[in-house]
Parts: sequence; C-alpha cells; structure tokens
Amino acid sequence: MTSFYDLSAHTLDGQPFAFEQLRGKRVLIVNTASACGFTPQYEALQSLHEAHGGEDFVILGFPCNGFGKQEPGDAAEIQSFCSVNYGVTFQMMEKVVIKKDGRHPVYQWLLEKELNGVEKHSVRWNFHKFLVDEQGQIVASLASGEDPMGETITEFASR
Repeated sequence: MTSFYDLSAHTLDGQPFAFEQLRGKRVLIVNTASACGFTPQYEALQSLHEAHGGEDFVILGFPCNGFGKQEPGDAAEIQSFCSVNYGVTFQMMEKVVIKKDGRHPVYQWLLEKELNGVEKHSVRWNFHKFLVDEQGQIVASLASGEDPMGETITEFASR
C-alpha cells in the first residue's frame, strides 16, 4: 500500500505539486477533456470550487486524451480552453495517461487496490470522479454522469 500523500504530479503549467500539501483536506480528482459530452461539467466543477474550495476542499483536474481522443491539446491549449470557456480557477494538473502502459502514478494509486488499500477501480470515460477524504483514503469512485453539484459531491465538499 502507498500513502496518498506520497504521490506527486505536475500542474498544467509544469510546476511540481506534492500531495503532502493535501494532508487534512478533502479532495475531488477528476479526469477532464475539452471535447466530450461531459465537458460542460467544467462549469459545475468551477461552481463547486467557488462554493467550497479552499482550505478544506480541493479539486484536481487531470486532462486525459485516452477516452475517445477528446483532449488532444497541449498544456497551453487546455489552459486557455478552461479559462476562456469556463473560467476555471481550480487546480488543473498535467495531461495524464490512465488506461494503458504508462499510467500516471496518481491513477495507478486510484485504480489499484494493492496501492490504495481500499479496492480496485476503473475509469470508463472522461469526467470520472474520485473523492479522497482528510485521511487520504478513497471514499467514492463516481461515474462520469455524476453531477459535481449533486448531493453526493456537495455533501462531501462541505462537511
């Protein structure tokens, strides 16, 4: 088993981001794409961030091109798309691989029971969401259609 707080990634602008800084916070991790039927969820994710984000709750968006090739852009294009179209101010991370060899370590942890200590998960499409509690444990794996402003996520974000 690996601790959630031992993980790291890079932000969309290439800066290192240690998950240790998330200790004691509730975290929503979502794989994103700019050309998906679920892309309008950026608006709800931003609303969730504005309502609950900050000291106790954080959203991390991980762009991914592995589901229908719906995120073909580079970091600058993704940043521009998110900002111009949805006013995204929550933390966007580097573009990652989720489905195959080369899977990003964050998604290895999220998907593999041997690493997360909870259970095996799978991501079937863009905008799949994971909720990680203040102790760094996965408490929910939510399908793409789960509304970011729905009861399950807003209750988690506001506790």
